[in-house]
Amino acid sequence: MGRGATLAISLTAVLAFGACTGATGDGSTTTTSRATASPTAAGTPTAATPTTEAAPTTPTTQNTPASTPTTTEPPDPASIQALIDTDFDGRNLRLGREGGSTSDYRQYYATYQGDGLTISGRINIPRGRGPFPAVVLAHGYVPIDEYTNGATMLRERDYLARQGYVTLHIDYRNHAQSGDDPDNGTNLRIGYAVDAVNAGLALQQFESVDPDRIGIIGRSMGGGVVYSAVVARPGLFTAAVAYAPVSSDTVDNFNKWVRRDNDRESDARAVLRRLGAPERQPDTWALMSPRTYFDRVTDPIMIHHGTADESCPIAWSEETVAALKRAGKKVTYHVYEGQRHTFTSQWPLSIRRTESFLDANLG
Repeated sequence: MGRGATLAISLTAVLAFGACTGATGDGSTTTTSRATASPTAAGTPTAATPTTEAAPTTPTTQNTPASTPTTTEPPDPASIQALIDTDFDGRNLRLGREGGSTSDYRQYYATYQGDGLTISGRINIPRGRGPFPAVVLAHGYVPIDEYTNGATMLRERDYLARQGYVTLHIDYRNHAQSGDDPDNGTNLRIGYAVDAVNAGLALQQFESVDPDRIGIIGRSMGGGVVYSAVVARPGLFTAAVAYAPVSSDTVDNFNKWVRRDNDRESDARAVLRRLGAPERQPDTWALMSPRTYFDRVTDPIMIHHGTADESCPIAWSEETVAALKRAGKKVTYHVYEGQRHTFTSQWPLSIRRTESFLDANLG
């Protein structure tokens, strides 16, 4: 069970996380909106309601591989192909101590198994009779030595559980009480995407969850986890949402957060020895990026990004949206004027849009 030593993961570490709508000429569907905060009502922004287009029927192949890249050699453990080849085996979702429950939902410490590891997390289960739709929550970067179980995405977990969604916030390998993976850093943290896929599979087997209605939401670094997860296991997640995400091109993330980070110097050296410098080996590095494999995506994706994001440049999301459109995929893109990486006054609008998107796609 699990990947084994030759498999591992392709995701970089990241810091925790106009009005124009229409179909593109290549047959793909995109909804783009631009929101501005109301100067008279803090926390209650106003924006035009985006329209919804029909899903594309004829994907294009521009800027995607002519065929899924293949090689006679085993794929690099940080590559997307290694991720695709993983024997995903998420199972045994178990509830631990209860804490933080409300009148709308019960909250528990939780664990599940996959890839030879036990992964910890926090689960909210709506009160009432299930089965319920569910969402895997993939958090952004927090230093591992500072991270505690269920430390992030509290507002998303609370809001969605109150709306009737089971929410499973995963801690990732090497975090909180999760199992250790000593190779995760040199494998560009691609193991986080394995953990997310296995969380979805574990939820499918959980009695409170409808196995056909599972989505995924990722923030910042977790947005990159989302991109890799929907490429690795198409169809598992019926809808995917990325908040202030990292780049879908792994080179961007490696150059910004790994290559010149003194704390990750050993990881950077190991990666560069194995793959070469990105500027000298662009074809090799393309195989580390989920963007190269967007032709595999089957799930609708929503992306939220603020124009004042100080951590993940909004240009990264613009490039991701363009790549998804070229691949003929259904993507909804919301731009928030003046919003920084963590979102403040625009968050209520963004979560309502997320809820509507989930409702429409999870049924």
